Amino acid sequence: MKINSAILSMVLITGSTSVFADDYQKGFSSSRTCTRNEYREEYIPGTRNNPGYIKKWEETVEVPCPGVSSTTNKNKFDNNDCSEGTIAGGILGGGLATAISRGKDRWWAIPAGIIGGSMVGCEIDGG
Repeated sequence: MKINSAILSMVLITGSTSVFADDYQKGFSSSRTCTRNEYREEYIPGTRNNPGYIKKWEETVEVPCPGVSSTTNKNKFDNNDCSEGTIAGGILGGGLATAISRGKDRWWAIPAGIIGGSMVGCEIDGG
């Protein structure tokens, strides 16, 4: 009885590993190679006594498989971030408003220049 159970357990252990040998495991890549035959010629120069000839052969070259893209296409996402343009435009707009305004008008010209400049800077930067 011990021999039968030992043989049975040995068959079960060795047989179970071969069952899973061809299973596909997620995450592993599969490869496919495509080839093409290319015709080649090479001229071998000669001399007066031994004339030259043309050596001809075909060689197999690996080429990209048709219909299979080797690169993944990533969708470009434009988040319309215009923070750099807003800051630069605000500084330039405030500076311009400071330079061209006089006296009592500066209290509203500088903030208006900053806001207007930041809006223009945002539009220029891509927002």
